[in-house]
Amino acid sequence: MWKTTLVLYQLFTLGRPLLAQDDVPAAAITPQDCSLNCVQQGGLGCKYCRITRADLRRALGFNSIKGFGSCIPWPCFELLGKEDRKLCQHYVQAPNDVKVELVNELDPKSDTVVVSWKPSYYGIAFLRGFQVSLQALGGTSVACQLFLFHRNLSLPASHAQRVYKSDPFPGLSLGSQYAVTVMALPVPEEWEKFYRSEFFSTRSCAEKNGLEQCKKDWYPKNIEVQQEGSAITVTFNLAPPNLGIRSYFSLCYANGLKKYTDITPNSSKNQTHHSYQLNDLEEGTNYSCEIAANEVDAVRKTFNVQVLHIQKGGSLPLSVTPSLALILPLSLAVVAMFVVSLAALTRRPKFWMKKLDIKPDVIKQHQESGTQEEVMSLTRKRLTPPRLLICYSSYDGPAHVKAVMQLGAFIQQHMATQVCLDLWESLSVGEEGSMAWHCRQIRDSDFILVMCSPGLNHRPKPPGGDDGGGVDEEADGGLCFGSDAFSSNAAVQLIGEEVGRAKAGGQDLSKYMVAIFDYSEEADIPTELRLVSYYTLTRDLQLLFSHLHTVALHGPGHYLKINHISEEGYTELPSGEALQWAICEARQAMTAKRHHSVAGLGVF
Repeated sequence: MWKTTLVLYQLFTLGRPLLAQDDVPAAAITPQDCSLNCVQQGGLGCKYCRITRADLRRALGFNSIKGFGSCIPWPCFELLGKEDRKLCQHYVQAPNDVKVELVNELDPKSDTVVVSWKPSYYGIAFLRGFQVSLQALGGTSVACQLFLFHRNLSLPASHAQRVYKSDPFPGLSLGSQYAVTVMALPVPEEWEKFYRSEFFSTRSCAEKNGLEQCKKDWYPKNIEVQQEGSAITVTFNLAPPNLGIRSYFSLCYANGLKKYTDITPNSSKNQTHHSYQLNDLEEGTNYSCEIAANEVDAVRKTFNVQVLHIQKGGSLPLSVTPSLALILPLSLAVVAMFVVSLAALTRRPKFWMKKLDIKPDVIKQHQESGTQEEVMSLTRKRLTPPRLLICYSSYDGPAHVKAVMQLGAFIQQHMATQVCLDLWESLSVGEEGSMAWHCRQIRDSDFILVMCSPGLNHRPKPPGGDDGGGVDEEADGGLCFGSDAFSSNAAVQLIGEEVGRAKAGGQDLSKYMVAIFDYSEEADIPTELRLVSYYTLTRDLQLLFSHLHTVALHGPGHYLKINHISEEGYTELPSGEALQWAICEARQAMTAKRHHSVAGLGVF
C-alpha cells in the first residue's frame, strides 16, 4: 500500500511543473516570410506563412484583384488541394476572441491596426490557415490578407488557446468605422459559421494628435460671458494659427428666435483670445448659444447667456423709500377687493353672458382662425419612422454620389426617416450581392426615391469581361475604391418595372418618387418613372417631408411650418450646409463634364 502511495506522490510532484507551464500564456504567433512552394511541399519551417500577391501570380499565372490583396475565392482548393481534394473538405469552425489593436503610426492623418484571434477547438486538426479582410463601413475600401500552414501540419487541441495575429493594416482614415472578418480555412461552400466579424472605429484626430492639431475637431474650450449695462461681451480662445481658421460664428436661441453673429478676429492684436458683443438681446431672457469655427461641419461649443434686468431709473434714496408699515395695509386692501370682485363674477356667470350676448363658440372660432402659424404634431400612425430607399446612378462620378450620400444623411437626421443607402451597408451588399440587396430593400421599404441624373440613361455593359490591361503592382494590403454602376442602374430598371406593374393593376403609386438636383434636368427622368411624384431638391424638401409622413402642408386657416426644412433654412444645419456644398461640387463637375463632351464632339 505504501509503495502505491509513494508512486502517486512522485507523479504528482513531477506533474506540477508541467501544469505551471500550461498556465503561462504562450506568445502570440505572428506571420512569417516563407514561399508558397514551401507551404505546398510541407516544409517544417513553414508553420504560419503570409501569402503575397506575388506568390499568387507565380502559382496561378495571373494577378489577383488589387482590392482583394492576396485573397482569392476558395484559397485552400486553389493553392493546397489540387493534388488531394480531401485536404480541403473538412469542417472548420469560426475563430474566437477576435480583437483589433491600434498600432503606433507616424502619419498623423491615419491609423494602423493589427487583428488577433484564437482558433476554434472544432476541426482544429484540419485547419489550413486564415483569411482576414477589412472593409470600411459606408464605403468601398477593402483590404485582405491570406495566411496558410504547410500542408502536412495538424494542430493539436492545445493550440486553440494560442493567439494568432495578422500583418498591420495601414492607412485607415481617422474617425472612421470598419468591419474586420477572420475566416478559417478551408471554407466548404455548403457549411456556415466559418468566419467571425467584428466592428471597430479608428481614433479621431483629436484623440491621436491632440485638439490643437485638428482643424475638423477643434472648438473653443474657454468661454467667458460678462454683462455691463445692456452690453453682453463674450470672450473665447482662438484656434492655433497652424489650423488656418480665420473666422467664427455664434448662434443664440430663445423663445423661438435666433440671433446669428459673424466673428472675424484681428490676429495682429491678439492671437490667443478674442471678445465680441451680443446686441439686441431681450432683458430677463435666458439664451442658449453656440460658437464654432466658420468651417463645414465644425464642432460647436454650447454656452448659456442670462440677460439681467437693467434698472433704468435707478433706486430711490433711502429717505423717501415707503415704509413697510404703509405698504402692508395697502396691499391687504387691494387683495381683499380683488377677492370680492372675483366672487361676484363667478357667482353670476349667466347674467353677464346674457346681458352682453357673448357667444363662446364664436370667440373660440375667431381665436383659432386669427393665427396662420400653428405648432402641429405628426400623427403617430406608426411606431417606427418610415423606411426610405434611395437609388441613384454612380455613372455620373464621385461628386454626384457624394451629393446623394449627403442628402441621405440630411433626410435621416432632420426629417424623421430611416434611410437605406448601399454606400452605408457595403458589408451587407457584399454578403448578399448588390442585386439581391436592392431587391430586398425594394420589397421592405415604405418609400423608394430615385435620384435621376444623366447617368440613368447610360446603359453600361455587364461586368465580367477582361479589360486586358495590367494590374497595378503596388504593395499588398492597400485599399482600393470603386462602385457597382451596373447593379445600381439595373435596380432602377427594376423599380421602373414595379411602377408599370402597379399602374397597370390600379395600385397606389405613392411608394415611388423621383427627384433631381438643380444641376440635372427633367429630361433625365426615365420614361418609365414619369408616372410617380417628382421633386426638385433642395427646393422641394418640405414637399418631400409631406410625402414621407403623409401630412398636409396647408389647411383651412393654417399651414404647417417645418423649421430648417426649407430652401432657405436647411443650410443653417451642419448637414444641410454639407449637402449644399456637395451639390455645388457636383454641379461644377457636371458642367465640366458637359463642356468636355461638347469639346470632344468638335462643337464650339
